[in-house]
Order: sequence, then structure tokens, then C-alpha cells
Amino acid sequence: MIIYGLSTCPICQRAIKTLTEAGKEVSLRDVRADPLSDAELDMLIVEFGDRLVDHKSSDFRGLSDWLKASEPEAQIAARPKVMARPVIQTEDKFYLGWDQSVQNALMPKG
Repeated sequence: MIIYGLSTCPICQRAIKTLTEAGKEVSLRDVRADPLSDAELDMLIVEFGDRLVDHKSSDFRGLSDWLKASEPEAQIAARPKVMARPVIQTEDKFYLGWDQSVQNALMPKG
């Protein structure tokens, strides 16, 4: 499974640690160090739409008014840190965030 996020993101780090400890094979794709291609970004926008941008982050608030009014693709391309994270890709599905529902889906109990 691939986690798209930032190596410095505490939530991404927690997700990696939890999944690894559960025996999952996980790799991190740091979107700041290795930006998403247009095709990858398009795929995530189709999956999550505007939810892919963290509108509450200081990075989003720091965008110019023009960029704030732009499409999510332009916002993330200009400043990758505005991407909501983590985005977790399994073989057949994408998940956004690391809330209890994502954890339950990726690590079923029993």
C-alpha cells in the first residue's frame, strides 16, 4: 500500500507505524519531495474532489486569492502541503485521512 503525504506529517507517521505494526507493507510517497504527476493528481481529484485540499490549513490560508479560487489541482501543484493527508492507496481503493473508519477498513478486527 502507498501512503501519499509528507514525511514530516505526524498523522502520516502514525498511519505508517500502525499499519506496519499490523503487518502491512507500506511505502510513503512524500508529495513535497516527489510531486504527483498530472495523471496521479487527476486520479485523486476524481476520487475525492475538493476534499483533497485541506481548507483549514495555514498553507491554504497562505495561498493567494487567485489560487484559493482555483481548482484543487492548481492549489496542490502550487503548494503540495495543502493536500489533505494521508491519502492511502491499496490495490483497489483509495482512502483519505486516518480516522476510525479508515483504520477499521484497513485493519479489520477479528
